[in-house]
Amino acid sequence: MKLLILFILLSITQFSGAQDDLLNEIDTDSIGDQYASAAFKGLKIVNFESTKLVAKKELTLIVSHRFGSIENGFDSFFGLDDAVTRLNFVYGITDAVNIGVSRSSFQKIYEASAKYRLTRQKENGFPFTIVGFNSILVNTALEKENLPLLEFKDRLGYTAQLLISKKVNTKLSLELAPTFFHDNFVAFDEQHNSQYAIGIGGRHKLGKRWSINADYGWHLNRAGNSPFKNPLSIGFDLETGGHVFQMHFSNAQAMNTNGFLGQATGNWSDGNIYFGFNLSRVF
Repeated sequence: MKLLILFILLSITQFSGAQDDLLNEIDTDSIGDQYASAAFKGLKIVNFESTKLVAKKELTLIVSHRFGSIENGFDSFFGLDDAVTRLNFVYGITDAVNIGVSRSSFQKIYEASAKYRLTRQKENGFPFTIVGFNSILVNTALEKENLPLLEFKDRLGYTAQLLISKKVNTKLSLELAPTFFHDNFVAFDEQHNSQYAIGIGGRHKLGKRWSINADYGWHLNRAGNSPFKNPLSIGFDLETGGHVFQMHFSNAQAMNTNGFLGQATGNWSDGNIYFGFNLSRVF
């Protein structure tokens, strides 16, 4: 699988757009400060957070949708019968500090997050943009009838990520995301509550408004008897004015970090994958 994602990221560099981007003013480095900008157009690559932040005093709504597995065909209408949705509001306190709140129908999860830029890629200067991301979630789907000893603290989960991106050129951007996440309740005794992963992802522009995106999460301490898989996601971004519309396929249906890294159930080799989209709107 590691070889597969490496192949994907190398392969997308072979694509080239046939026309100049009409949005050059926001896709190229700014003239005044010479910081690299627009490494990613969406707040997420696919599942993983990108190093993009919401601007100061702007509010962004991200509607994320994952249909069920397409492997069941017409029995579930290629997953439409088993869809889950996440609504995520992100506000820019400053250009470098964002806060967010979300609710997902997957495990009825409520989540609060903070995203903050530590440093920026600069021409003839520091070569990377580094952003921190932290979140806390509450899993309200756990039921005391099934777990008699359940306490509120058992519903909690935490995430800490360091997002390190590089805009290689005007078309290609890459990101590395070392991740720590912790769930107070895990389904398997053999699985440590504290878990570690490394995410890699990238974006390659195909034209004026299109790009191909991919990300992959390598779980470092998954239990040997776990049925869960490493998440691999591939899709496309479409820019339409104030919207960024992301369409993709993934073997993870969950949309929060703890979920797609720790509980991805699909398998690309047997067609057990999920179609979905992220739609962002700035207010």
